[in-house]
Amino acid sequence: MQIRKTSYRNRCLYVLMSFILLASCTQSPVPVTPQIRPAEPIEKSVSKQVYSGLEVFLAEDHRGDSLKYGLLANQTCVNQDLVHGVELLKNQVDLRLLLSPEHGLFGAENAGDAIGSETDAGTGIKSLTTYRKKPAQIAETIKDLDVILFDIQDIGVRSYTYINSMAYLMQAAAKAGKKVVILDRPNPVNGVQMEGNLLDPAFSSFVGLYPIPYRHGMTIGELALLFNTEYEINCDLEIVEMQGWTRDMWFEDTGLPWVPTSPHVPDAETILPMIATGTYGELGMLSEGVGTTVPLELAGGPWIKNPHEYANAMEARAGEGVTFRPTFFKPYYGRHKGQICGGVQLHVTDREQFSPYITGLILMSVHQELYPEVDLFKNKHRWSMFAKVMGTDHFRKDLSAGKDPFDLEQDWQEELNQFNQLRQKYLIYD
Repeated sequence: MQIRKTSYRNRCLYVLMSFILLASCTQSPVPVTPQIRPAEPIEKSVSKQVYSGLEVFLAEDHRGDSLKYGLLANQTCVNQDLVHGVELLKNQVDLRLLLSPEHGLFGAENAGDAIGSETDAGTGIKSLTTYRKKPAQIAETIKDLDVILFDIQDIGVRSYTYINSMAYLMQAAAKAGKKVVILDRPNPVNGVQMEGNLLDPAFSSFVGLYPIPYRHGMTIGELALLFNTEYEINCDLEIVEMQGWTRDMWFEDTGLPWVPTSPHVPDAETILPMIATGTYGELGMLSEGVGTTVPLELAGGPWIKNPHEYANAMEARAGEGVTFRPTFFKPYYGRHKGQICGGVQLHVTDREQFSPYITGLILMSVHQELYPEVDLFKNKHRWSMFAKVMGTDHFRKDLSAGKDPFDLEQDWQEELNQFNQLRQKYLIYD
C-alpha cells in the first residue's frame, strides 16, 4: 500500500513536470528592448553677430569727456545682454537728461497718447518727451546739453514716427547749436528692398516728413545723413556705425535680441504684415487685428460672413510669398471690440518674394469689390490722416474709382528708382 502511494505521487509529479516543460516551449519569448539610436544633431545656421551703435560707442573710452549728454531713447535701447543703455551710459558719460518718443520711455503708452514726464527707475534720471513737440520746443529742452545721443530701434517704415522724432531732434539741435550722435541699429526688414510711393511734400506730417518710400530700406543712421543734407537740416551730426551688419540681413540674422518696439509690434515678424495692414487701419473701418493676439496680421470686419470668399479673391490677386487664411476673430479692444469679424490672416511664406505695400492696396481694392455696401472711405474725417500715412490722397480717389492697384504701382516705379539713386551716397553698409 505504501509503494502504491509513492508510485501515484511520482506519476503526478511527472505529469506536472511535463506540463511545465510543454508550457515553456509554447510561451512567447521575453521581448528584448531595442537600442534606440540618438538623433543626429540638426545643423543650424549660425547668425552673424552684429554690434549695435550703442555697443560700439560703449567700447570707446569716454572717461575724459566733460560734455553734458542727453539721450533720446525708449525700451529698445539695449545691448546684447538686454541691459538698457541708460544703465550702461551713466558710467561712461555725464548723462543729464532722458528724452522719449511716441509710446514713452518704456514703450507702455498707446499710439497717439499724450506722455507726461517720466523717471528711469534704475537711475532716477528724469525723462521728458519730445512727442507732440515742435523742434523749437525741443531746442529749449536741450539748451543746457552739449550732445544728444539717439538710440531707438526703427522698423523700416516711413509712417513709424521714430525716424521723424530723430528728424525733429536734428532740427532742434541745429537751432540750439548742439551735436546729435546717432547710435545706429539694423533695418529689421533688410536694407535692400524698397516699396511704395514717395511722400508728396504737400502731405508732410509727423507720420511722414520727407519724400521717401513707405518701405525705405535704410538704417536710422543712413536716413539721418540723408535728412541732414538733402533737406538742409545741417546739424552737427555723427553716426556711430554698427559692426557686422550687411544690407541683406533680416533681424534674426543679426544675433541681436528683439525688444517690442511699440505695443502692437511684439516681434520683427509683425513688420511685413504691418506694411500691408497698417495703412487701411487709418480709415477706421476694416480691422487690422489690433485688439487681438495677432495685431496687424488680419483684415476683416463684422460684415464679412464668408471669409473664404475674401481669402479666395486675395489668393487670385496677390503676388507670391503670402497666403491668406480665412478666419474669424473677435477683438478684445479697439475697432469692432467684442464683435465676431470674418476676414483673413496674412501668413508670409516667402519674405523675399512678398510685397506687402501693394498687398495692402489689393486688400482694400478687393474689399471694395466684394462688399460695396461697406465703403472703406466713407468716414471723411479720416481722409486726412489716411493721406498723410499714404503720402498722397490719390489712393483714396483711385481705389474708390476702381483703379487696379498694379496700375498704381507702375505710377510710382520711376520715382522709386530715382530715390534708389539718391540714397546711394548715404548708404554706410554694403
